[in-house]
Amino acid sequence: MQNEEFVNGLLDFIKRSPTPFHAVQTMVEKLENAGYKRLTEKESWDVNQQGRYFVTRNDSSIIAFRLNRPLLEHGIQMVGAHTDSPCLKVKPNPEMVDNQYLQLGVEVYGGALLNPWFDRDLSLAGRVSYLNEDGQIGHELIDWQKAIAVVPSLAIHLDREANENRKINKQTDLPPVLMRLPENSPEDVSFNDLLLDLVNAQLDATENGRHTATRVLDYELSFYDVQEPAVVGLNDDFIASARLDNLLSCYTGLMALLDNDGEQNALLVCNDHEEVGSVSASGAQGNFLKSVLNRLCGSDEGMSRTMCSSLMVSADNAHAIHPNYTDKHDANHGPIINDGPVIKVNASQRYATNSESGAMFKYCCELADVPVQSFVVRSDMGCGSTIGPITANELGVRTVDVGVPTFAMHSIRELAGRMDAYYLYRVLRHCFS
Repeated sequence: MQNEEFVNGLLDFIKRSPTPFHAVQTMVEKLENAGYKRLTEKESWDVNQQGRYFVTRNDSSIIAFRLNRPLLEHGIQMVGAHTDSPCLKVKPNPEMVDNQYLQLGVEVYGGALLNPWFDRDLSLAGRVSYLNEDGQIGHELIDWQKAIAVVPSLAIHLDREANENRKINKQTDLPPVLMRLPENSPEDVSFNDLLLDLVNAQLDATENGRHTATRVLDYELSFYDVQEPAVVGLNDDFIASARLDNLLSCYTGLMALLDNDGEQNALLVCNDHEEVGSVSASGAQGNFLKSVLNRLCGSDEGMSRTMCSSLMVSADNAHAIHPNYTDKHDANHGPIINDGPVIKVNASQRYATNSESGAMFKYCCELADVPVQSFVVRSDMGCGSTIGPITANELGVRTVDVGVPTFAMHSIRELAGRMDAYYLYRVLRHCFS
């Protein structure tokens, strides 16, 4: 796959994936089109030695794997990423009406950079659980697919200190405005009724013969920016998009798996809830990956032997050195955009890289003819983390933390290198082989 084709596919994937649920749905479509067979956790598995399979949990995490050789002797090459991104999530009882404006109460999910959420065209997507006319519970992914809301800024005339000393109250400043209610309309507007109409419109549009939804029971919904991903820059150097952290790694790992015909056993895991600590059934601290590997290995001894011959590449975006804030980086470890993927190192094990796993990844980059960089946070600053240390701890597997250099991480619109995304794809494809 050439760079332009890869980047176009990445942009389309992000556009189709406004939430972790949609990201997994899109990945499932690609896997099924490539001949991968769906497994379910509640059934016994009849896994072929030469098979291609995938399994999901909570519709927001996914594991895909191919088997070619005995696991105990050859191990399995793994890539890990996460499907979630910082965002604004709708509260269970969200309706707010003030001066005839309908707003929705929101929670901040993850470590979001909040200022860029103001004055953006926002839509809403996620999963809705409903009761149908037969008294059965159903689940539907919904997406308004158009701008339906905005979080307006307060005018500079009413806040003269906004540019010098602006503070954002997550409770009072962030509820998006959806509409101006007609005069004399009741103020007890039901958001669930709006959801019910959308769910039934989608059910009517399908050919599955699903029964009409009669009541919304629950939902997990997130606002997102409707501005589409784009290649930007005078020389088309950059990719600008929401959710580059970490859908870029999800797509890169997926395409590296699908485009590789090597004989090595290979696995991709994309977990939800990394941005809030990974503590959930579908997060990296849950047992999803370990459960799948236990099924494949057959015993604790088999699992231990397999992990000794395996490698996990934890792929999550890295901080590029910002030309306006160079003092925020260690001078010798400031990754440059489009100079290749970054190996992330931390003495306190916030990243799982050690000299052995780092050497293996560097050699893979060399064999794939891909440049590689290193990142270490300033010694006087705190360090973020990834699913890497969690996975290494749970499985006892050699792990290396890597990622592409990124500006504005956790903003509503991030910036990464067009070449770096393709570089990471090439080296992960080589790791899988």
